[in-house]
Amino acid sequence: MDSAALLTPDRVLRQLEWRVLRRLDGRLQGDYRTVLRGSGTDFLDLRTYDWGDDVRHIDWNVTARMDELFVRDFMEDREVTAWLLLDRSRSMAFGAAERTKELVLAELAGVFGQLLVRGGNRVGYIVYDGDQVVTVPPAQGRHQVLRLLEHLLRPLSGGSTTDLSVLAEAAARVVRRRSLVVLISDFISQPGWERPLLRLTERHEVVAVRLVDPREYELPDAGLLYVEDAETCEQLLVDSSDPELRRRLLAAATERDEAIRRAAAEAKVELHVVSTTDDLVAAFTRMAARRTRRAR
Repeated sequence: MDSAALLTPDRVLRQLEWRVLRRLDGRLQGDYRTVLRGSGTDFLDLRTYDWGDDVRHIDWNVTARMDELFVRDFMEDREVTAWLLLDRSRSMAFGAAERTKELVLAELAGVFGQLLVRGGNRVGYIVYDGDQVVTVPPAQGRHQVLRLLEHLLRPLSGGSTTDLSVLAEAAARVVRRRSLVVLISDFISQPGWERPLLRLTERHEVVAVRLVDPREYELPDAGLLYVEDAETCEQLLVDSSDPELRRRLLAAATERDEAIRRAAAEAKVELHVVSTTDDLVAAFTRMAARRTRRAR
């Protein structure tokens, strides 16, 4: 991806297949489902609780009536319906010119999409740019992934301050059948998104991926710089060599990290962090390992 002019959907997908998917097949030994889902989705039956059962499957209403623990059994689908919730608001343009959060968003979505459609699964997506929400229904095949990448490679056009509640609420209205939902965002947003996201986790399997860039934690030591708020476009002249400024920037970023972690915990969503400097194979391998441990 040496030049923006070369970022066609087909070129991006071919590079992802060569640089990421082929290596993931060897690293994960084809078990991509550990990255993408944890449990079956169709209710099968009720039975009494056995030691080691997932406590999330306890049916508390039946348990209260019977005075004995009951769990819900699920039948795993051969096919998965997945929805990608993608944040393309202004702050996603942040990062090094050759590797912004916006570009990594496209790559992550392309890998998730291709992993799913290769297994015959259906993938839909909802894209939010800070102003508008665009919804594309689930479909199978490589063409759906190319269509997704074509959308994500367009220039950013968002204008308003980001509110991820809008994206979560749009998904709640559209995604009816129990599905895998993958939210990819930098989570730089108006507060309060955890409540609508919690409503999604109550019905669907939700995986959240937070994109970060090292420059959000530490400015380059380059003297006087104009910095711009990615959400409001407000500009400010700062001395990037000032130790106190650098300390305050790191403290603010650390405080934001903790607030996002707390909100994700309140939403009961599994949160993974991916940096613009990460190797995507290593990032997906980390996600797979963490989800495997969580499922045990």
